Amino acid sequence: MERFIQFNDETIDSFLFMEMEDLAKTLAKNGDVELKYGPFSYIDYKQQIVYVSHFWDHRNRADEINGLKSDVYLRTIGNQSETDREAVLNYIEKVKRTGIPKFSKQLFVMGEDLRLEEICKSRRPGTKHAFATRRNLYRQYFQAQLKVNLTKSVFTDSLFNSLFLLLNAQSPLEEAPSINEEIDLAMPFLKSQLTKFYEADSTTTVIKICLEMIDVVDEIVKKDMLNEYFHLPEAVYEKEDHLQETFEDLKRKDPLANQDVLEEESTGDEEVLDEEFRTWHRETEDKGESFLQFDLDQGSQSDLMGEGVREGEDGDQALAMVQGSAKETEREQYKNVKAAEREHEELTGGGENEYGRDNKYAQAFFLSPSVPSAEDQKTYGVYKASIAPLQKKLQKMIEKTLEHKRILPRSDLHFGRLNSKLLRFITDDNPRLFYKKQNPSSEIDAAFSLLVDCSGSMFDKMDQTKLGIALFHESLKSVRVPHEIVGFWEDTNQATKTYQPNYLKPVLDYTTSLKPSSGAEILQLEPEEDNRDGFAIRLMTERILRRNEKQKFLLVFSDGEPAAMEYDQNGIIDTHEAVLDARKQGIEVINVFLSNGPIDEGQRNTIQNIYGNYSILVSDIEELPDVLFPLLRKLLYKSI
Repeated sequence: MERFIQFNDETIDSFLFMEMEDLAKTLAKNGDVELKYGPFSYIDYKQQIVYVSHFWDHRNRADEINGLKSDVYLRTIGNQSETDREAVLNYIEKVKRTGIPKFSKQLFVMGEDLRLEEICKSRRPGTKHAFATRRNLYRQYFQAQLKVNLTKSVFTDSLFNSLFLLLNAQSPLEEAPSINEEIDLAMPFLKSQLTKFYEADSTTTVIKICLEMIDVVDEIVKKDMLNEYFHLPEAVYEKEDHLQETFEDLKRKDPLANQDVLEEESTGDEEVLDEEFRTWHRETEDKGESFLQFDLDQGSQSDLMGEGVREGEDGDQALAMVQGSAKETEREQYKNVKAAEREHEELTGGGENEYGRDNKYAQAFFLSPSVPSAEDQKTYGVYKASIAPLQKKLQKMIEKTLEHKRILPRSDLHFGRLNSKLLRFITDDNPRLFYKKQNPSSEIDAAFSLLVDCSGSMFDKMDQTKLGIALFHESLKSVRVPHEIVGFWEDTNQATKTYQPNYLKPVLDYTTSLKPSSGAEILQLEPEEDNRDGFAIRLMTERILRRNEKQKFLLVFSDGEPAAMEYDQNGIIDTHEAVLDARKQGIEVINVFLSNGPIDEGQRNTIQNIYGNYSILVSDIEELPDVLFPLLRKLLYKSI
């Protein structure tokens, strides 16, 4: 289906993104630092996230790279160690009481970034080119914004645009344009204050200059700024409340529903029962017969020591029997996953893990294929007959190549069988008179893993995909090359932000794939729901690395970019990282992109970002077997 309008078709350049992320981690000297795109550039100290701005998008390659680098330099070399956070927090509280808080915050960011830029350039002179590009592009942008704001009579924004251009002027003779009478009269003072930013040696000094300018600007403008050019996030600088809590803060402070007091005073002879209330803990071996305790909010106050004075009732209690890790549950959750196993998965699933930070809540469930039915066997027979010409052609080509290598005599050797032509013993200084006729048989030393996207979008491509997979299976089986075929998908209905079940179905594994009767199991692959490609690729990498073959190939059949719960934004990056990790371990990862129509430029760029040049784009799914034949032939020849 042709799409004539496509909204939100932005794709992330995964190579560039990871380059910037590595740069941020290196400069911050912190491997836990993350990089994210955002409308504005700033650093989140609490979450350890460096945000780079979308301002640099849709520019030529050099400008985009230099712009992103300048953001990283300012946040890691500058803000992380040179900005006084407490001073910034106090400044934010002060400007909230003025009539121009937006102007005040952006003025501070402008001055502080200028100070940090000079620090970056002095410490790392190689950053000068990136900052020069940054200034040039921002000057062009603010010049255009100044014209627009003057035309619309947005005076406060026009003033800010003028201040930025004066602060980053390319000539000392540059003058600010006329805005209105009141602002023009104050401009000489504001311009003199701007020059002090070049001499600022701390965040406190920048704040002092800003406050002096704000006192004047607050009197001469009627409205605050309309647009936001720079961002000063308040939440990043606020102190965490829980750090200030004391034990008293944790106590209950809500009053009783009534404040009546018992008339009878205690004598000290009352009977007080001291009972032990046992509660469950992970280290408790047995559960015990314990009950949860409820806080008392009804009844009369007493001068007796203790927290409860009335006898408990059935309605006040809740049974607190908790299943221990040593007891098997009677019920099953998450499709035959025991509760004890689920508890272990939750404990190990949250946080960074070996399958990537974007898959920390993903759980893998491997499903066993069922025995093919008679109908499946019949259908597969039709598939097998349709691809038989290609399969037999490939088999003969491989067998001939193996036989040729086996019987091809090698002559002119220093040892082996003596050649009948001995004249070279007299004519040559270093004669080679021997040959070898029977070389050891050369076999295909390779293993293949076929990973099939079973997302819902494959519903119109799955039948032809099965035909292409059948060609792979029959061809590899005929030349005795072990392989496995695995479908993968994520269960959308059960997925939450902290639990994402992913199902992988190996319809054929490395053992069953070489059986003469195997193949009909491929028909059990069906379109399901979402796809978390990076997670599945990492799991397949683990499986194929257990093989002893010299050559290892992982082929991914998919029809688009990854899409799953909490995976849309970083799916391309995570999948690309998974592909790189596999290739670093000697696995050749190749993508077969399936489409039922013309492939647009956005799709090409997405696949390029994930798999690089190792991808085959199939625009007509009907041609899949013909496209796969030369690929399979090339990979098998490479393994001989």
